[in-house]
This record gives sequence, C-alpha cells and structure tokens, in this order.
Amino acid sequence: MKQKSLVGSLALAALVAWNAAPAEQPTTPPKPDALTEVASHIPGARPDQLRLSPIQGIYEFTRGAEIAYVTSDGKYAIAGDLYDLTANDDLTETHRREVRQHLIAAVPETDMVIFGPKDPKYTVTVFTDVDCGYCRKLHSEIADYNRLGVRVRYLMYPRTGPDTSSWTKAEQVVCSPDRNDALTRAKLGQELSARPCANNPVARTYALGRDFALDGTPAIVMANGELLPGYVPPDVLVKHLKDVTGK
Repeated sequence: MKQKSLVGSLALAALVAWNAAPAEQPTTPPKPDALTEVASHIPGARPDQLRLSPIQGIYEFTRGAEIAYVTSDGKYAIAGDLYDLTANDDLTETHRREVRQHLIAAVPETDMVIFGPKDPKYTVTVFTDVDCGYCRKLHSEIADYNRLGVRVRYLMYPRTGPDTSSWTKAEQVVCSPDRNDALTRAKLGQELSARPCANNPVARTYALGRDFALDGTPAIVMANGELLPGYVPPDVLVKHLKDVTGK
C-alpha cells in the first residue's frame, strides 16, 4: 500500500476508535441550523462549507479545495484523507476533485492564456509562473503537448505574490494584445512593453491557486479535477490522460 494510503487508513482507524463504529452517510442532509451551530464554533466558517461525513458526529469542512474533519463542537479538527476501506476509495480526494472541477468551471476562458490544437482530445488547466524554471520547461514543449492533442489553458499564478516582479510580468502578459506571444516571450526572459491594465485576472487566478493550496508551479489540473503537481513531460501526460479517460 502506498504511504499516502497508509496514512489515510491510520487516520480513519483513529477516528473509528475515538468515535465508535462508523455509520453510513445519512440519506437526508443535516438541518441547516445544525450546520450553523457547528460553523459558529469554527472561526470564519460558513454553514455551506460543512456537511456530514460518513462517521457519526464528524463533519467535513471544506475551504477552497482544502478539506478537514471537525467535531460538532468545533473543538477538534483532523487533517488527512478519509478512506472507505471496504471500497478502497479515498473519499476526501473524490470530493476534493469535485470542488476543483467546480472552481475551475467558474473561471471564464477570457481569464486564461490558451494554447491548443484545432481539434483537441484533452484539455488541462495549468497554473503557471512566468519566472518558474519548470513552467518555462513545460512551455518550451507546448507545441508537443498540442501535437499530441492536449489543449493547455494557463492561469497566471505568480508565486511571489502581489507587488513583485513576477506579478507585474503576469499582468503584462494578460494585458498584451497577443497574450500567447507575450507569455512565450516572457518565459524566454524577454521584457514586455505592455503596462498592467485595470481589472486584469491575475489577482483572481492567484486567489484561486491559493484556494487550491498550491505548493508550487506548474500545477496541472485535469478535467476530472485531479491535480498533478509539477512538470509532466508531454508523452507521460498523454499516457495518463488516456488511462484516465479510456480514449
């Protein structure tokens, strides 16, 4: 069993021991006032960020794409994935992917920089930083990704945050008349002449990356919500996409 699975299983075992036998997910959701009560014990929490977990007395708390488990009195929180050992299913990751899909779907493509073939087989969304070395390596092979049928939708995620050189470059890219050319030139280390413009999407896409709890870039989000951290070569990515989609 992989280390992550072992950690998840141990976390589940601890929960079961602490809270007696697990119960099936209720067929009806808890009353709104119950969620409000739980949320009132967690600083900054909203009732819509909570739902019952399959374990009696434990609630699932979602903030962005981060998920934890809390007791009804808000006194204890458990970090880690929850596994259904019978089905060998990572319940937390399943929900995490659903959340990522929902969050990505809410981003208009006008906030993205898109490189794709005429008839793409797959679409991935990539959080990128102009100054990130592996982001530059990925982009240097963008023609290979496209040739293999992968449409790449970039979201700007300057890791250093606001008021930094990388942030300014990201704004210059999305404010350029030709974003694709600007991104390519920026990743080659060339200076851009465009000025940061009002209401550009960098702050929004950066906030989304923070909601995803990104540790670095590039971060590749697949259509099913799976997150692949780091650079993945074109042929390896396509093989994984084929395995996941079956086509």
